[in-house]
Amino acid sequence: MSKITKTLVRRRLLFILLAGVIITLVLVVRLGYVQFSLGGWLTEEAEESWSRDLPFEAERGEILDRHGEVLATNVSAPSILVVPRQIVDPVETAEQLADSLEAEEQEVYEQITEESSMVRLTPFGRKIEQEVASEVREQRLPGVYIVEDNKRHYPHGEHLAHVLGFAGIDNQGLTGVERYYDDYLQGESGHVSFFSDAQGQRLPGMADQYQEPQNGMDAQLTIDNQVQTIIERELDNAEATYNPEGALAIAMDPNNGEILGMASRPHYNPDDYQSVSPEIYDQNRPIWSTFEPGSTFKIITLASALEEDEVDLDNDHFHDPGYIEVAGERLRCWKKGGHGQQTYLEVVQNSCNPGFVSLGERLGTETLFDYIDQFGFGEQTGIDMEGEGTGILFDVEDVGPLERSTTAFGQGVSVTPIQQVTAMAAAVNGGTLYQPYVAKDWLEPESGSVVDSQTPIAQRDVISEETSSEVRRALENVVARGTGGGAFVDGYRVGGKTGTAQKAQGGRYLENNHIVSFNGFAPADDPEIVVYVAIDNPQGTMQFGGVVTAPIVGQIMEDSLEAMGVPRRDEQIEKELTWSDLPSLEVPDVTGLTLRELHDANYPLELEIEGEGEEVYRQSPAAGERVEEGSTLRLYMGG
Repeated sequence: MSKITKTLVRRRLLFILLAGVIITLVLVVRLGYVQFSLGGWLTEEAEESWSRDLPFEAERGEILDRHGEVLATNVSAPSILVVPRQIVDPVETAEQLADSLEAEEQEVYEQITEESSMVRLTPFGRKIEQEVASEVREQRLPGVYIVEDNKRHYPHGEHLAHVLGFAGIDNQGLTGVERYYDDYLQGESGHVSFFSDAQGQRLPGMADQYQEPQNGMDAQLTIDNQVQTIIERELDNAEATYNPEGALAIAMDPNNGEILGMASRPHYNPDDYQSVSPEIYDQNRPIWSTFEPGSTFKIITLASALEEDEVDLDNDHFHDPGYIEVAGERLRCWKKGGHGQQTYLEVVQNSCNPGFVSLGERLGTETLFDYIDQFGFGEQTGIDMEGEGTGILFDVEDVGPLERSTTAFGQGVSVTPIQQVTAMAAAVNGGTLYQPYVAKDWLEPESGSVVDSQTPIAQRDVISEETSSEVRRALENVVARGTGGGAFVDGYRVGGKTGTAQKAQGGRYLENNHIVSFNGFAPADDPEIVVYVAIDNPQGTMQFGGVVTAPIVGQIMEDSLEAMGVPRRDEQIEKELTWSDLPSLEVPDVTGLTLRELHDANYPLELEIEGEGEEVYRQSPAAGERVEEGSTLRLYMGG
């Protein structure tokens, strides 16, 4: 019995020993796993439970024009954070903060006593002025922290507002380029972490940790700020002169689709977007609005007929009695009594509606509408901005002779301004339809090196170079000898087309309420800019594109081409003067002449004399410039 007992005891001891060894091995392995495999994670978890993060916003990338001029940037705007558990005296803290922030004391008190590890005072503590932040900092209130935030700033104010858009309080893009390219511009926030106990008190002897923010990339646009400034000036002048319901302008490089300038009225200041209604800041008219194009659409009918060899501008003729009969309806010309016998070049110059109806008949419905599609109407252009419209066209299956005829001269269809500019560019650049765009390069903010670029997107060839050349010739004649004379610029060969579109309401056209427009380009032999301007219901004037918008486009063209460094040329079609035109002359060089010699020369200019000398030593305008007869020549006397 004792033998059995001893054996049993020995076995039990051996079992216990083995169990102890196994348990020890398991514990060692487990401790090793925790130490070496989970140690880093556990440390991070512990630090995270102790740490409090003070966030630092990343700076949004700047937005620049094509020459590097800053259009949107950032300014420092600190914010206030509180750690409620660190606040010693909530009543006193609320009182001091409310006084500095000009806020309600009760509202401040409720926020700083929230059951939260950290609270951002909102809205009165968000993006405050530096002077206010300094005042709060000097109070040295326990649990109150100043974090360095920033806010968006637009140094040119209302300038380019609808293109740039704006960013909100959290530096998120809300409209325009700011929204479309928000992922590129916004960057990633950083923070400073400090360590605290369960009561929220800072742990002594533990260094703060800093995670640097990653700033957003800079965007370099296709916009030329000089061209944009000219456009803004001319639309301001148009508003002051005509008090319209709205206005818009677009300038594009026809050879690649780059937008050089774009503006809309009414406009707003992106730094103060809260002061205007969403109807203003959400409506970028150049890409959003749709309306009947009127006669500017005749460019498409012209180009189509030329490409299909349906017309010879110089040798084919058309008689216009003032109307044309189509499907039992009389479609009238804008000129009462008509233009009589004309070549088709004169049909274009005179913007003769019946003449363009005849071109539509020659083309036929399917061919005409196929070209309309090819020129990009009825679909978005693809411009890199939100809210683009598509316009409205007839379904080809539903088009009869009457619908085809009205479409041929721009009535009964609806298009967007950006579609018209893109189509004009294709008509005059040799025939290639480009996708318009405004963001050109993405830059690394520190070095300025190019990270990514947008290259021109040629969507398709619509017409031949030969046809494009004929279109340019015809449209240059429109400006030199036809309805677009207001856009004529001495020394720059300008081509273009007027438009006067009726506005409809309730299924009927309104009386004396038109959108007048002009779509132009220059130089006519080698286009470098296309400019489109539309004015909605101008007051106190005859509502014709040739009267209102052609001169605006001419001024934009002249000043923009000079700013772009495009030289003037001698060879251009001589302008056919109308009763309202004053003849122009080249300013003579009168330096060195005496007053007697000037009197004998009898120049057809008004002389303004400054100084007491015997001879002219300086003059303005300079010799060689062209001015209208009767202009003032300022002379500075010396010697």
